[in-house]
Amino acid sequence: MSTFVLLTLTGLGLAALYFLVASGLALVFGLADVLNFAHGLFLSVGAYGTWWAAEHVPGAGPSGWGFALAVLFGVVCGTVVAALVELVLIRPLYRRTIEQVLVTVGLSLAGVALLQATWGSDPKPYPRPQWTQQLTTIAGARVPNDRFLLIGAAVAVLVGLLALLKYTRIGLVIRAGVEDRSMVTALGIDVRRAFTLVFAVGGAAAALAGALGGVYTGAISPTGGSSLLIFGFIVVVIGGMGSVTGAAYAAVAVGLLQQFVNYTSSGLGDICVVALLAVVLLVRPQGITGKVATS
Repeated sequence: MSTFVLLTLTGLGLAALYFLVASGLALVFGLADVLNFAHGLFLSVGAYGTWWAAEHVPGAGPSGWGFALAVLFGVVCGTVVAALVELVLIRPLYRRTIEQVLVTVGLSLAGVALLQATWGSDPKPYPRPQWTQQLTTIAGARVPNDRFLLIGAAVAVLVGLLALLKYTRIGLVIRAGVEDRSMVTALGIDVRRAFTLVFAVGGAAAALAGALGGVYTGAISPTGGSSLLIFGFIVVVIGGMGSVTGAAYAAVAVGLLQQFVNYTSSGLGDICVVALLAVVLLVRPQGITGKVATS
């Protein structure tokens, strides 16, 4: 019983990390219709921003509320980078899918090279609060506390995104701009600002994933964002391209499947996740939710 509880909670923690990565992807694709391969760069910016702030920003650090301040700094960095990417590179390329892919892939490669040139290619030890390295006993299972941090953050992000889209004026503007951009523009509303906000929010979610992903792994590297991005895309495709709630369902399925299968045979979980992706594409290519727009 304790083994089942441990695998379930650690699987949900992994699912939470995948959702944090995938939520920004789903949001940007569902609302701005941009397949952003530079999303992994935003993760890395959040991770390295948090790591840098923990050592250089007064009051920030791995103890007490200092870590929250460091994470906030990393999230702000990721948000700013995402907004700049939309303003400078993506805005001229809306409705030009091939150019978007080429630009974002190139930006991703350039970002990794820049991080390697600045801080080297070797992994950096990550500043983790002491309590995240401790264990909590639940039903006989000793569960790492960092899993609960990830689960709490994922739930907060999910609720926040859905509330933003459904219950705020800016959310209404964004969804209306997706349906009929020319009509919204004719009403005197600048849809471009709304789409910049979409990128900024997606970048913030990615940066948070990078910051908390460092707590999960204990180290960061320039290619860490790209590695997580692969599973982020898998979650988005399984959940339904552009659906935030679908990404949440898919992240739980992928995280639990990977954790339970890896327990029986290390490394086999990744193969099973790819097999699940193949089955979904063959049986239900529109994904779990069967929706294209963010729900």
